[in-house]
Amino acid sequence: MNKTNQEIILKVKNLVIAFDTEAGRIRAIDDVSFDVKKGQTLGIVGESGCGKSVTALSIMRLLPKPTGIIEGGEILFRNTDIALLSPEKMHEIRGNHISMIFQEPMTALNPVHRIGKQLGEVFELHYKGISKQEIRGKSVDMLQKVGIPDPEKRMGEYVHEISGGMRQRVIIAMALSCKPDILIADEPTTAIDVTIQAQILELMKALQHETGMAIIYITHDLGVIAEICDHVVVMYAGKVIETAPVNELFINPRHPYTKGLLSSIPRLENPRKTKLNIIKGMVPTLYELPKGCRFQNRCPAVEAICETASPPTTSVGEDHFASCYLL
Repeated sequence: MNKTNQEIILKVKNLVIAFDTEAGRIRAIDDVSFDVKKGQTLGIVGESGCGKSVTALSIMRLLPKPTGIIEGGEILFRNTDIALLSPEKMHEIRGNHISMIFQEPMTALNPVHRIGKQLGEVFELHYKGISKQEIRGKSVDMLQKVGIPDPEKRMGEYVHEISGGMRQRVIIAMALSCKPDILIADEPTTAIDVTIQAQILELMKALQHETGMAIIYITHDLGVIAEICDHVVVMYAGKVIETAPVNELFINPRHPYTKGLLSSIPRLENPRKTKLNIIKGMVPTLYELPKGCRFQNRCPAVEAICETASPPTTSVGEDHFASCYLL
């Protein structure tokens, strides 16, 4: 983990994302803020439906149109607000400067084109005037870098002819081909066996070390967060409820939700067949968000004040912030 470089390359400030639905406009992301530092890995963690992927898609400006709207806030990449850029300017940033590994490789790859054609298109789009020979050379080199055996042969294969782990490596190769400043990885190791998962995490760390890129790693797996992240953002029901350096978060969690997540991890020292701790209840739907703290219906320490208004964000340590009335 790189602690030396403190340059902030991406700043998300008070971001609000809304969707127009048949039932009216709903806010999926509400007042989200965090910084991404060059050469470091920021983890975004939380249960399914808490807004992690929507945050990533808004940074890439890939929200579904016309329903997804950036309603407020700023997404500052090197002091340029991405939210205000024209589609043409955004096209220059997407891929060249900010790349994304999508959650499900089968939806990100085209089943009717060969691997070589799909990877080659990335170079074709982002390197003007590049020859076919150079495209092939760069594509083979990239497949080799991500640990795909016999890359020359794989270039001529279709998606269904390779395994899930290899598909994910192809997606990573495509995302890294333009040496981006920021890589957004949305659950990149979901549905991949643990040995391949470990290899992919090692590969991302090695490429980060080599290129100095920043990584935004989105997951619900706290083990992965502990393994590769420098800083962590915990999200719940569309809000950031705690942010801290990774070691600080694991040693000294302050928000009841973060404590609940950490206590639900199985531990080796526990006797066999010990029941796992769980956070009771369900995440509220976006249509039925409570007026005060969004965690109030599941919080073991809820008080009357929690039902009145959203809790303020409090500094609870060095670079450690949490939003809870109990603090």
